[in-house]
Amino acid sequence: MPVQKVNDSSDLDAKVPSHLQRTSITSLTMTSEPSHRCVKARVVHIGPVISCAQKDGIEMLRAEIKEEDPLQRTAEHTSINVIFFGTLAKDFSQSARQGDVVLLADFTIKKSPSFLRDKLHPCQLEMDGKDDCVYVCPSAEPSHGPSSSEAKYTYVPLNNLKPKTVVNVYGVVTFFKQPFPSKGSDYCSTLKITDQSDVKVGCNIFSKKLEDHPVIFRVGDIIRLHRFKTEMFRDSMSLLNTYGWSTVTFDGTIDSPVVPHTSSKSFHFGESDIRTVQELRQWAANQSWISNDLTVSLSSVKPGMYFDLTCQLLAKAIMDSRCILLKVWDGTKCQHPLLNVAVASDALEGESTVAKDRMNLTANVLVYDNHLEVARDLKPGTFLCFYNLHALLQRAPDQLPDQLEHLSFHLHGGTSYGRGLRSLPAESPALQSLKSVLEKHVDLDEYDEVNDGTLLEIWYTPPEAVVLPNDDETDAEADTGPSYTVQTCEHNMRRLTLARVKRSTPPLLCHVQARVKKYNPQQLYQCLKLFCSNCKTMEDVPDDSAVAKVFRESAKDSQPCDEQWAATSSASSREPGRAISMHISRDMVGESTHMQLIFVEGTTLDEICVLSRDYKNLVPVRSVNGRMTLMDLTAPFLFSGDKRYYGCKQCSLNTFQNPVFAGVETWDEQAVAEALGVRLMQYRLLMQFELEDQTDTLEALLWENAERFFHVSAVDASGSQDLQDKIQTIMDTIQPPDSSLEERPWLDLCVSVYTVKDNDRNKVCYQITNTEIKEE
Repeated sequence: MPVQKVNDSSDLDAKVPSHLQRTSITSLTMTSEPSHRCVKARVVHIGPVISCAQKDGIEMLRAEIKEEDPLQRTAEHTSINVIFFGTLAKDFSQSARQGDVVLLADFTIKKSPSFLRDKLHPCQLEMDGKDDCVYVCPSAEPSHGPSSSEAKYTYVPLNNLKPKTVVNVYGVVTFFKQPFPSKGSDYCSTLKITDQSDVKVGCNIFSKKLEDHPVIFRVGDIIRLHRFKTEMFRDSMSLLNTYGWSTVTFDGTIDSPVVPHTSSKSFHFGESDIRTVQELRQWAANQSWISNDLTVSLSSVKPGMYFDLTCQLLAKAIMDSRCILLKVWDGTKCQHPLLNVAVASDALEGESTVAKDRMNLTANVLVYDNHLEVARDLKPGTFLCFYNLHALLQRAPDQLPDQLEHLSFHLHGGTSYGRGLRSLPAESPALQSLKSVLEKHVDLDEYDEVNDGTLLEIWYTPPEAVVLPNDDETDAEADTGPSYTVQTCEHNMRRLTLARVKRSTPPLLCHVQARVKKYNPQQLYQCLKLFCSNCKTMEDVPDDSAVAKVFRESAKDSQPCDEQWAATSSASSREPGRAISMHISRDMVGESTHMQLIFVEGTTLDEICVLSRDYKNLVPVRSVNGRMTLMDLTAPFLFSGDKRYYGCKQCSLNTFQNPVFAGVETWDEQAVAEALGVRLMQYRLLMQFELEDQTDTLEALLWENAERFFHVSAVDASGSQDLQDKIQTIMDTIQPPDSSLEERPWLDLCVSVYTVKDNDRNKVCYQITNTEIKEE
């Protein structure tokens, strides 16, 4: 039945067929019987008509409706999402608008996938059948203002916000964090805003796409929020984006052009918006907190400061997997000597900074951890702003104790105090003063070439990445005989002694030659680890006794599953009275066993290992209330030949309800994990070497480079005794049993020096990288 319109709200009740009973939105649950029921509510939001990939491209529309029964005003979940499919989606889009009253009947009740985000009803209504009833009564509210578009949105002052409502607001930004990865799959932006009421409200924005997040450059910027839900958090009002949300931001500088910044392809922006922005700018300019801007120039930086820096990127270089060097300037000269982090010329992307370095104009900023994604995308010449940058005094490796320390800059990991970085558009009003300062140094480019005088200065002032040994130390370049390893990097740098490496300032990439004094773990099967790339959890591979216990407990009270999507067969087990059930999706019946995904129930560990010899993909499951579910993730979620695959307990969603198995060409471990809602853990090799040369000892990890080092894949080694024996043979060659240090071979190694946070302190670590065992 198409969408039908009525002229008056009272007519809606007359349209209700006699066999239908009116029900409230708050009373709807997953177990409610929707037959012979209908709901009446007002339209709060209507989304666009889009194509639904999960339903073969059929058109769909999402709308939010809210119950307005006076008896339900204090109740929770009075708003609910409604999904229209097919022709109903198009008809509803053309017939209804925000504020209309609707009557819906013969709908289907499903679990809302967006409940945790939009905090509306835990269920949603779906309408896609021919018998669905949709009646629309146009809103009787008159339009005001010059046009309907001007009167489309109503903005609520921050001191008038009420919990559990969807609102539109304007505000001045008093605090913000750049988007950062949340615990789920979204990025999160956090900010606080205020307005003329002087009430401060927190706001959280979640979105999978970085470009959808608001573009905020500094405290004092203006932001407009549409369709945000209000909720109480720790006795304070807060805002959370809900379906159909949008943001628009404006520069907060008085008299600057009112230019909206947004990722939305279409948005409303009129004279009333310009007036609102200008009024907020005038008001904010007279507030005391607006003067607490932490942005300072390099000439004003003092050791130990945390500050914001607006600057231009000159060049950058990737130091290692955890650190990127950004060479920046703002045209002012720092009062302290700046630390020069030297890198090979072929590793530097951007212009030469030699002349600016000599004049103490270049700041070397080391960027770590979660900020690397943004730093990698920056191009030399870009204007950018650092937030919560840390200035630290450090001593260069070749400095004497009585010499002055140099100032270094670190953008530590995390988002505390708004820490982060963002590129700025070249037309930003905040850059006008910076550009005028940089223009005064335009002549420097003529001298920014490496001439004979510059080469002489570099030769007699060794940078951190090319450190020369002291005269009283053993020469690291001395001939020590053949090496059992080969360096695979292209770094052209002089070899360092271990003593000099330990005195160096991280980050550093260097070459060393050393012997293995000791390694851990001694039991090499313990070097095989399970690693989650999402939450960074690392754990030992469970031993067979722990896995066998999970299987025994699952098989003990096993009852056959009854799943409509599965075809089931049974096999006898070794124990009387216990049957092994094997389930397969009906979509896969008739396919080759190598293309099938088989779910096995009621089996022991030994039995599934035997079955895995003949079947490529076996998923152990158990029955809970007659429904199939995965076993405890202490056990593997997939057996594939000799290999076992594990899931992360923290990150796995275990969405094993109505799984979809069609459309997958090849069932590998990643495809199986995605179908089951499991976060696949990766096999990794982890070892620690205690290295020694003529000058010192040093403990270094073998982690990210371990597979290349041994020429062995960790996942292959997990199921192959031959590959495990190969690793043991290599270690017996590096450190022969009962051998003295002098009898052990020398290793040419590339070593990365870096820092990690340990109880709020920086700890220097060493890792072997770009190195392989020589193969005969």
